[in-house]
Parts: sequence; structure tokens; C-alpha cells
Amino acid sequence: MISRIARADSDWNDMAKIALTGARGFLGWHVRCAAASAGIETIPIPLGDGFDLSSAAAALSDSDEVIHLAGVNRGSDEEVEFGNERFARQLAEAIARAGNRPARLVVANSIQAGSPTPYGRGKALASGILSEAADRSGIDFRSVLLPNLFGEHGRPFYNSVVATFAHQLAVGEEPRVDGDRALTLLHAQDAADVLLGTSDASQHETVATVREVLDELRSIASAYADGTIPDLSSPFRRDLFNTYRAASFDARPTIPLQRHADARGSFFELVRVAGGGGQSSFSTTVPGVTRGEHYHRRKIERFIVLSGEATISMRRLFHDEVVEFHVRGDEPTAVDMPTMWSHDITNTGAEALYTAFWINEVFDPSNPDTYAEKVQP
Repeated sequence: MISRIARADSDWNDMAKIALTGARGFLGWHVRCAAASAGIETIPIPLGDGFDLSSAAAALSDSDEVIHLAGVNRGSDEEVEFGNERFARQLAEAIARAGNRPARLVVANSIQAGSPTPYGRGKALASGILSEAADRSGIDFRSVLLPNLFGEHGRPFYNSVVATFAHQLAVGEEPRVDGDRALTLLHAQDAADVLLGTSDASQHETVATVREVLDELRSIASAYADGTIPDLSSPFRRDLFNTYRAASFDARPTIPLQRHADARGSFFELVRVAGGGGQSSFSTTVPGVTRGEHYHRRKIERFIVLSGEATISMRRLFHDEVVEFHVRGDEPTAVDMPTMWSHDITNTGAEALYTAFWINEVFDPSNPDTYAEKVQP
């Protein structure tokens, strides 16, 4: 079955496992993050030069479902067209070899599949190969036609024009529109939910021209230059902002707050929001105690220590490096938590720690977008 975006047909249990090709790619990382938030374990299956038939068959035998993400979209015409075919044939061979086959095969296909280009021909051929393999093995088959994807940690000049523009703006370069055209865009977390069958995300598609995307990102970058939260009144703006935040994190991971002082004392502005909702709160933490140890898929969360000393730690999901920031109340600094990074704050001082928090949406206990994950791997 070929599905144009919509898919909401899975009821996962707590012990579910998904075999995943292309797990180290842009969409692969987003699918792993989304799966983790749903309590689903992912088992990577390398294809290409790293393919091992026995290991792949064993992984499939231990999985409830397999999602095929691996593909080639850059290279020579031959590499693009036949690279996608090669990956599909490797996976088909592993499915045939598996002793206890997964119940379903989901292919991350493209709306360009079948177009008269090397990529279009390669994607169509790969989908056909895997459809036949699923039919021979008695496996349910789904081919999901995805549009242009964007999101956090996309590779500039490779994954999408959104990733390229976000990177260029983050490092102070001036992006250029070489050819304006309309794009159908979908955030990678929405695409992940569709592939996992946990959501029908067709309503999250946005159609915009290349120039309109650049104008939106320019507006976001301009506002965020002084720490202002840009207008987040639409999910698309929020997703673009989270994409830009990921691209700019290395260049500016913290935001020093401006001090306004006179004889009465000092005044600091904690957060300025150009549009959209939000919720503010504060906490007290006794010495030696850690708060947090969770991540968010969409929320923008800002930490500001008002009094005391603390270490804010964070780690990108499925990575080992831990980033730490030492912050003090007498030098207030805003630290915005990147999406899909686990984070925590520890009182490292001798006195009570007072911390202010701002989040871009009012807390909803039925949909908290908060998932437990220790920072230390």
C-alpha cells in the first residue's frame, strides 16, 4: 500500500522493537528520538558497504517492524539511482533470510518517486523491490510518500535548503535564493510519527516558496540575535525556530542578560516574546540536588539562575558528549534547551538555588512533551 503522508495504524506495546535502516542519517536520528519517546526500541541495520546479511537477518528476526530509511540522494546519476536499488536488494535479502520475520515493512519513500530523474527512478525501483519482498514473505507493506523534510541537525548543503539557510544565518553568512519555487515542507518529527504509525501528520504540511522560507528564517535569526523569542504563533514557525536554534547552538549556546543598574540595585529582562503563548515558573533546589533529566521534542525551554550556583548539563539523544555550563545568580545568563537533548540542572553551591523557567506553551498534563532521559550516558 502506498500512503500519501497519512498513517496512524500502530498500537505499540512497551516491549516493541523496530529494525531501522539509515539510522545514522538525518531522518534516522529523528525516528529514533520519536521512537524513544514512545518507549520503542530501535535496532539499526547498516546497509551499503557495512551490510552483513547474517547480522541484518538476526536483527529482523528480533523486530516487530522494519522501517527502511536508507537512501542515496546526492552523488553521480549512477550512484543515486543504483545506490537506492542496492540498499533495497540488501534489505530484501535479509528479510528472506530472517527466521521470525517482522509483521510490517514501512518504506520512507518520496513524492519524487517515479519522476524522470535518477533519484525518482531509484526510489520507485527500491519501493517496488521491497513491495515484492514483503509480498513473498507475507509481510504487510507500507510505502509513505514524504515531501521535503526539515528539522534539527540537518546537514547544510545536503538534507534541505532549510538546513542550508539556517546554517548560513547562524554563522553570519548571507543566504542566496538561486531559483524560487514552491516547496511542500514537513518537520522531521512529524515525518517520524507518520512512519511509526503513531500519528496522522498530513495536517502538518506547509507549502511555502524558497524565498518565503528564507524570509521566515531571517526574521527568526534577527529576533534571536539579542535573545528575543521570535513569533511562535504557528507550529511551522516553532519548527523553523527549533531548526535555527540547533544550527546556532555551537556559535552561541548561552545568552548573557543585560544588566540595568542604578542606586536601587539591578534589573534584568528574563525573556521577551514576539508572539505566541508561554508559561513562566521558578523553583528552589537544595545543595547537591539535580532537577530535570528529561528532553522535549518540540518545547522551547529557557533556564535562568536567579540566585546561587549551578551546573546545567545537556546531551543530544543517541550521542555521548555531555555539554556543561556553570552559571551563577550574580551573573544571570539564559540557557535555552535544544529540542531532543536531555538536560538537567544541579545545585553546586552551598545555598539554596533559585531558578526561573520559561516554556513556550502552557503545560498540558495530557500531552506534556517531557520524556525521562538521564544526561550522563
